[in-house]
Amino acid sequence: MVVPLMPHDQVAVWQSCLSVLKQDLHAQSYKTWIGPLRLTHLDPNEIILEAPDSFFCDWVDEHYRSSIENAVLNVTSWRPSFSVVAKNASDTTEDIPITTARTAPAVSSFPLNPRYRLDNFVVGDSNEFAFSAARAVAEAPGKTPFNPFVIYSGVGLGKTHLLQGIGDFSLKRGTAQNVVYVTAEKFISDYITSIRKREMSTFVSTYRSADLLLVDDIQFFLVTESSQREFFHTFNSLFQNDKQIVLSADCAPPSLKGFEPRLISRFQCGLVASIDSPDLETRIAILKHKADLQGFDLPECVSRQIAESHARNVRELEGALTRVMALSKLGGRPLTPELVNEHLPNLRSDVREICVEDVIATVCAAYGVSRVDLLGSGRKRVLAAARHLSMYLARELTDSPLKMIGSAFGDRDHSTVIHACKRIEAKIKADLVFAKEVEGVKVKVQTSQVA
Repeated sequence: MVVPLMPHDQVAVWQSCLSVLKQDLHAQSYKTWIGPLRLTHLDPNEIILEAPDSFFCDWVDEHYRSSIENAVLNVTSWRPSFSVVAKNASDTTEDIPITTARTAPAVSSFPLNPRYRLDNFVVGDSNEFAFSAARAVAEAPGKTPFNPFVIYSGVGLGKTHLLQGIGDFSLKRGTAQNVVYVTAEKFISDYITSIRKREMSTFVSTYRSADLLLVDDIQFFLVTESSQREFFHTFNSLFQNDKQIVLSADCAPPSLKGFEPRLISRFQCGLVASIDSPDLETRIAILKHKADLQGFDLPECVSRQIAESHARNVRELEGALTRVMALSKLGGRPLTPELVNEHLPNLRSDVREICVEDVIATVCAAYGVSRVDLLGSGRKRVLAAARHLSMYLARELTDSPLKMIGSAFGDRDHSTVIHACKRIEAKIKADLVFAKEVEGVKVKVQTSQVA
């Protein structure tokens, strides 16, 4: 039997959880999305948080649910069910007063990373076109036909480097005076905060007065009617005033999910450039460049060996290089091909990222249902179970936001995905046999990624 916690005990536990979250999250994200939350109930079985509105609820549930659950687990070793409800929509439990951090100002640009410059971007056949266009845009923002300029690529191939490099170049050369760099999440965060604090005029003036607007990872733009409308108006205002817009995404504009056709059309009216996986020679050049920056002498045989084995993206190359350099320095061992073979066997290039389609295919095979039926509207028990499990695993094993997962399952709403995940989570906790079944399917999805 669980003994209910007294209100002051719940406050103490939650304050400890907030301390963990403050350390784990970006300061801006914490202030904007965690600070306004109010605790209404917390015990080993359940945690209920209250948010200002339903949009806020969905955003926290999608982006910060796992962080909050991990914080509670870290502090208490509990795995309570989690829910976040809109203000005035919670049950009759009296709110527990919590002193939280003050919310952030309505808008602010993220600072540019000084490491991301155009002059240290390693150019090869896979990114030469995107780089050349980025350089042209940086030299004359808003004065080339490349407006908007959209860069898309897979994870870790340099789109953020190019995006911020444009901003860095423009500021240093004086081709743009007012540069605003944000992620898509930050844009929405600023928009919601400005509404809540009644500072829309500040939001509008900040974004629409930019000479150069850089928006990173627009695929994570949670598209509601109001936020989409505001982004559309911001885009139009800048475009009509010959101000430069640069966007990055993980796919080409026509493949973006959830955007209105009028926005997709505008994304394509300038220049769209892709960055592909770097070829072998470019990978070797990247490794040498990174090693030189750290004053490390990288043998030719080692750079080639790492480059040949780690072909997916630049971020993976950097991680592999950092690890072998650390092993060499800390262990006092020469950097040789043998050292690389010994310590980097799990980063081979034949392992690829899991996508939603991988999950769907594996679950269909495990449950003996067709893909068409799984994505359709059929409500037979086996179909509903397979559909819910697929959504749950897609959320667990991929980086896709709820909006994109819902779109992959027959254009279902993201709230449907949330409902499915909660049902699976509840059943896992209540049914050990089912929990093992889910784990088995999860392993099948993961192991199917290895060629």
